[in-house]
Amino acid sequence: MIGRILRPVFALLLVPVLASCSAIGDVRRDPPARTAAPSPPPATVPAPPPSAGFDEVRAVRVAVAQRYDDPYLEFSDAAHGWALFAGCDGRPPDRSCPALLFSTLDGGRSWLQVRHPRPVADNQQLYTAPGLVVLGAEPHGWYASTNGGASFVRTAEVPAEWRAAQGRFQVIEATGRVGEWDGRRSRPLAAQPPVPGLDTVASSDDLLVAAGMADDRPYAAVSTDRGRSWQPTPVPAPDGAVSTLRVRVAPDGDVWLVGERPDRMDFPALWRYLGRWLPVPAESCPSRILSVAPVGAGRVAVTGPSGVGVVIDGRYTPVAWPLGPNHYLSLLGDGTLVARAPDETVLAVGPVGTRRWIRVVLVGE
Repeated sequence: MIGRILRPVFALLLVPVLASCSAIGDVRRDPPARTAAPSPPPATVPAPPPSAGFDEVRAVRVAVAQRYDDPYLEFSDAAHGWALFAGCDGRPPDRSCPALLFSTLDGGRSWLQVRHPRPVADNQQLYTAPGLVVLGAEPHGWYASTNGGASFVRTAEVPAEWRAAQGRFQVIEATGRVGEWDGRRSRPLAAQPPVPGLDTVASSDDLLVAAGMADDRPYAAVSTDRGRSWQPTPVPAPDGAVSTLRVRVAPDGDVWLVGERPDRMDFPALWRYLGRWLPVPAESCPSRILSVAPVGAGRVAVTGPSGVGVVIDGRYTPVAWPLGPNHYLSLLGDGTLVARAPDETVLAVGPVGTRRWIRVVLVGE
């Protein structure tokens, strides 16, 4: 289920906050052209010179009263994003302060206002996936658009389009079995993975991976025929307690297991799949973290109270990225790294080692 806060719970798209330094990584996908026809694009504020390590600052001023709170920004790839102004002076929208919705097709260089289907409601929510935007507006329900906001379809339950965006293979919440999405719903696979306590499933090319925890032990199985048959794959015991396993896929197809600790801010256990599960140590790692994400080339990026670092070759190394301890990392399907903080959104585009850091700013007049 989607969460009840104004932050998306991307079953794939978000990397969980995650303990001991042992053995880890996230993903998404190319939306159609948008046809929303709202007000003319606002003028772009001249971007200041890159600062604090940013290669570019995309700062845009839109026709929104200053009393509005900062917007929530969500991207589905490096170009396509949405922004929701969801309240004024810390209070939910009302008739004098209706929720305002904007979209961008160029990575935040310009924004178009889109008609919000239910601008006065409690607990406004925003979620996006390629070719899809979903709005929550309590108590009225959910509103989904697949045409760039030109029209919305209301549903009482989480929209099927959002469930479909979570991947072809999913753990069916009601049964705890692996299902395959058929366009309308997930149907249980005839062959189920031999994984006690199944928590998670994800795919990378022709490899499908399922994992879970039972009796304080990690379990995993893989399939190379899209779930028609499964092979158990032993997972070496972690250093310390693990409560939940997550399968994460890096942009280059690397598959990782993330072992969340009972205290999810403790450094996780990490394993990498190279024909078998190999524990990945993280010497010199911080004890506390906020987020972790695979970034390719066998590397895992970490943010937290100690700053930003990368696990590579079994060692944690601080890096001079323009991010702070409050940035939460996730990965989009096109390989874009997103870092969200309470007051900003940063996109990192390009291959590992040569990423460009872009700060996206959207402010009212």
